[in-house]
Amino acid sequence: MAYRPTARTEATRLAHRERLLDAARQLLAEGGYPAASISALARRAGVATGSVYNHFASKQELLAAVFRHVAGHELSAVREAVQARSGVTEQLRALVEVFSYRALRSPRTAWALLAEPVDPLVEEERLTYRRGYHVLAETVIVAGISSGELPPQNAQLSAAAVIGAVGEALLGPLSPVGARTDPGPVVESITALCLRAVGAEGA
Repeated sequence: MAYRPTARTEATRLAHRERLLDAARQLLAEGGYPAASISALARRAGVATGSVYNHFASKQELLAAVFRHVAGHELSAVREAVQARSGVTEQLRALVEVFSYRALRSPRTAWALLAEPVDPLVEEERLTYRRGYHVLAETVIVAGISSGELPPQNAQLSAAAVIGAVGEALLGPLSPVGARTDPGPVVESITALCLRAVGAEGA
């Protein structure tokens, strides 16, 4: 007779999985992917090393799940900030500012999401994460062109340029070996650059 998990055993399994994901998120914030070894994850979660493989087939699968969760949370926060603003200029400002300030407040996690070398499974999640931001920026730019708030342009290309500029400009301030700087002037400069690039009013 095949074993069927009870509600209690399923709840326990999900709790153990969440404990491992939480431990991985903590280690990622502290030392990036190199800090998130299976043994370190097990110690942080308070479980046996072998039990990690009851929930994830490999360390890469676990880290991909962590990346998906953390990156999804960040994208949702930026999307909500954009949707809360009125006018294309303010929406673009929200996109750049909220993304940048959140990254600079958690530099080690942001570095892991944006730039740290990763295996192909995690890189797939990174590409999905980037596409989400591209779509968000493109949607705002298309609306701006339609309303006349932005000049005619290739919205897809402009969105990719804006997101690429933000990510590239943040690499120095986020680098684990770089000097920490006052985030205000950094974010203001990145925002002004992106608004000017798309021809936003008042930029």
